[in-house]
Amino acid sequence: MFQETSPYELFVPRLAAVLGVAYALAGRGGAGLTLVDQGLAHPVVRDRPTLLAPVVVGRSEALLRVGRLDEAHTHAVQAVALAGQYQQRGIQAQALWLLGESTACQAPPEGEPTAGHYRQALTLAEELGMHPLQAHCHRGLGTLYATTGQREQARRELTTAMEMYRGMDMTFWFPETEATLAQVDA
Repeated sequence: MFQETSPYELFVPRLAAVLGVAYALAGRGGAGLTLVDQGLAHPVVRDRPTLLAPVVVGRSEALLRVGRLDEAHTHAVQAVALAGQYQQRGIQAQALWLLGESTACQAPPEGEPTAGHYRQALTLAEELGMHPLQAHCHRGLGTLYATTGQREQARRELTTAMEMYRGMDMTFWFPETEATLAQVDA
């Protein structure tokens, strides 16, 4: 049975996860992970397991940003399973993208499994109209193709990502995407 909680408390775990990822993206990984962990430990998560998957996605991304790739991968796998269990398709798409990201960071990257994760995430993101995630998937595929020497595919995916980022005014992702595209064109 659910404990009586304030409606606002239902947002605390997810907000902690989102803010934690933002901290990690800003170079404050330790503080970011602390926030995400506070979201995971929040009592409302124990009472409502459907709130768990988005927070696990946040933990996975924060871990990825601080370079803890094995843990990021483990949490992404967990998030895919949780999101599937609770039919949270948007969260599942994010978790699949994170599976692609964590797999792509391996040396050498596992080409086909990584591409498969990105493609699954992209398919779901397209169905759900998740345009920022679509752009991230295209960037991930383009970066993977660049790494594996598939220049034409890399150029196509990275160009698509840049166009999408530009259309959404997501300039944060320009430098990284442009640098990869320049390497492909060199």
